[in-house]
Amino acid sequence: MSAIYFSEEHEWILVEGDSGTVGITDYAQEQLGDIVFVEVSKVGEEVAKDDDVGVVESVKAASDIYCPVSGTITEANEVLDGAPETVNADPMAGGWMFKITLSDAGELNALMDQDAYEAFRDRL
Repeated sequence: MSAIYFSEEHEWILVEGDSGTVGITDYAQEQLGDIVFVEVSKVGEEVAKDDDVGVVESVKAASDIYCPVSGTITEANEVLDGAPETVNADPMAGGWMFKITLSDAGELNALMDQDAYEAFRDRL
């Protein structure tokens, strides 16, 4: 069974078992504008919740990517190396940033579900 969670920094994580796929939300990509570069931490790197694990650059600004949970990065989306605009076109699927093995599933409790995230976003 899978579940999706959201952070206040506008990252999403789709959790399946003890692994998760992480990206930025549609709201975040809209705020950034046309994305021209994406870089994430190296595969195998251990990261902590809220660590800066990469950067997304657009024609307007650069924004850090924060890890919504602690764990080990297991994969980076290599498609983004040659086609960073995939994040604009499909941020919640093909535009994912990296995959991670969770080291503390309890950290998911501090994240928001879809409804809570939409309410949070609407207050911005």
